[in-house]
Amino acid sequence: MEEHGTRGTDGGSREGEGGRRDDLRTPPVEGRPRLCVLSVAYPLARVGRDTAGGAEQVLSLLDSALVRLGHRSIVVAAAGSTVAGELIEVPLAAGEITDAARREAHTRHRQTIRRALAEYRVDLVHMHGVDFHAYLPEGGTPVLVTLHLPPSWYPPEAFRPGAPNVYLHCVSEAQQRACPVTDRLLRFVPNGVPVGSLGGPHARRGFSLMLARVCPEKGIHLGLDAARRAGVSLLVGGEVYPYAEHRRYFADQVLPRLDRRRRFLGPVGFARKRRLLAAARCVLIPSLAPETSSLVAMEAIASGTPVVAFRSGALPEVVEHGRTGFLVADEREMADAIGAVGSLDPEACREAGRARFSAEVMARRYVEQYARVLRAAETACV
Repeated sequence: MEEHGTRGTDGGSREGEGGRRDDLRTPPVEGRPRLCVLSVAYPLARVGRDTAGGAEQVLSLLDSALVRLGHRSIVVAAAGSTVAGELIEVPLAAGEITDAARREAHTRHRQTIRRALAEYRVDLVHMHGVDFHAYLPEGGTPVLVTLHLPPSWYPPEAFRPGAPNVYLHCVSEAQQRACPVTDRLLRFVPNGVPVGSLGGPHARRGFSLMLARVCPEKGIHLGLDAARRAGVSLLVGGEVYPYAEHRRYFADQVLPRLDRRRRFLGPVGFARKRRLLAAARCVLIPSLAPETSSLVAMEAIASGTPVVAFRSGALPEVVEHGRTGFLVADEREMADAIGAVGSLDPEACREAGRARFSAEVMARRYVEQYARVLRAAETACV
């Protein structure tokens, strides 16, 4: 049995294995009962502020906010994750991620979730993985699923959960419009970023920047081509996850385009990312996927750094064309826009980012969403 209640990064207590706790709804938080939320991460990626995945970053921000608000946060995530609440570790698959590795990860997640629900008095389960349908918990505990990825990337059955207590929601209006019609879909909750932790005024150093998972749909090769066409330096930060397709893409499309002025940094932690965002002339997002949101764009704008992005999915909801960046159609337009970003006001970017993308606002909206799910579940039981 995996150990439950591993000490969190805030020094949280370690629970024993002696059965369910009966005191989890007290003390009250601002007049409301204390919640116990079990967050479930994607099995094949670590959670923490230094992770590359947007879903994992959102989960990390929510976990920290729940703890600050006085709720109890328990997180089921891969070994090596860092959380503010209590971590229930699940072994992380070693080597290349294959179909067999995914099936094994799903089995471990199902078993771990079942044990967690037996041990803790959980009010709500919040699931974040694209494969959530493979390890949905059994029983009557209400479940909220955040759909972080394009709806077409989920199998049809994900939108038809059999249990009546499972609810779905999106992270942007564009994503919600693309979802199939279902009575399980709640109003979307926009993502947020830690705007107060992002850089203030900083000397610009002239380089452009890309921060993304290294995979074909992120269009890193197009960003490299655009930077070369514009005659500017480009730094690329990101992780090559152990998927065969991702490794081939890095070897065939990214490595050949690197040179003295276009460099690959590898994974970038939050502290270094913050410095890079504050110093860059602009951030490039040449995504080929119908993006459901963009934490990188939000972080850049809140740092006072304009974004040059393709009009993919929800990116037009994040980037205000002509104010906080430019929306372009292809690498040629991206190269032209790189040359024009000097006309944009960094302070206007910074003000827009802080006004629109607060992680604290996101967290409050999630707590309100939790209340909706709990009310709906109570009504369904009547």
